[in-house]
Amino acid sequence: MSPSCAETIWMGIHARDAAEVPAVPVPGGVVMFARNLDPDPATGPARCHALIRDLQVRWGREVPLAMAIDQEGGPVSRLLCWVGETPSFRHIWLTSGAEGARAWGRLWGEGLALLGFNIDFAPLADLHDGIPGTGLGDRRASGDPVQAAEAAGAFLEGLESRGVKGCLKHFPGLGGTKVDSHRALPELTDPAAILRALEPFRALADPGRLVMVGHVRTPWSGDLPASLHRGHVAGNPWGIPGAWITDDMEMGGVGGFPWPERVRLAIEAGHLALLVCQSQEALDASLAALETLPAAAVEAAVLAGRAYRRTLAPMDPAPFDRPAWDAWVARVRQAAL
Repeated sequence: MSPSCAETIWMGIHARDAAEVPAVPVPGGVVMFARNLDPDPATGPARCHALIRDLQVRWGREVPLAMAIDQEGGPVSRLLCWVGETPSFRHIWLTSGAEGARAWGRLWGEGLALLGFNIDFAPLADLHDGIPGTGLGDRRASGDPVQAAEAAGAFLEGLESRGVKGCLKHFPGLGGTKVDSHRALPELTDPAAILRALEPFRALADPGRLVMVGHVRTPWSGDLPASLHRGHVAGNPWGIPGAWITDDMEMGGVGGFPWPERVRLAIEAGHLALLVCQSQEALDASLAALETLPAAAVEAAVLAGRAYRRTLAPMDPAPFDRPAWDAWVARVRQAAL
């Protein structure tokens, strides 16, 4: 099987059923959002399970397809329509510490596995700072690096005990930024603060764990965001390992870079996957840009992505387990009280 450059893309879709997903070159992954979930709790979960199953049949026969979602709980909870309000990561940490973080990681892992997901883009390892308007808030557990690492590590332990892979984000840390990277490119200027923010990643990263790199400029990245700068990804001088992926390439933080440059820099930085989550136009532009790059560079990313995806748990071929799902929802709601 010859490498396909499209496998470097983990794409968003605008569909709730596989028949609505357009025919595109085989991607490496699919990222799902609330828009992909039928909000009716009576029909939605089984429909989600069928969508994931059908996409695995279509694109994941030889190497498992990465099926990812952002299920942090609290303000970022794609499953909100089915489970109701749940506590933020910070609330969990402040009220029940590592034990609570582990328990919620285990809960989310169990529910996501029942639906067929194999990746959760959680937890945040960014440091809490109390700065408003950045889109981060109480998604972060603590402003102390040791506590942030303990909270994120416990969450990962619980999540991954249920066969769902986690993802540390947003390297090298967005704590201290004053701009939401969805809208523009934030900047960090204090080297000592950045090195402090790296500590949770240093404690938890390993070559086989996803690390999502944020769109943030640092004193070492020049005019580039960290996500497009090799010195903040595979070539980082701090010796921090990871299975590197970008944050969404359609965000405002990288909007100042034309698509050909954006994609080239991301591949050169050492990412195994580029997230392109919102529009068909962006997907088309990404694929076109990949076709112009040296084959060896793209092939390296494709092969790294395949190696990572082979570590993902295969989807259980059994039908959707409605009784197990209902019991799980009841436990989530009880835990959220």
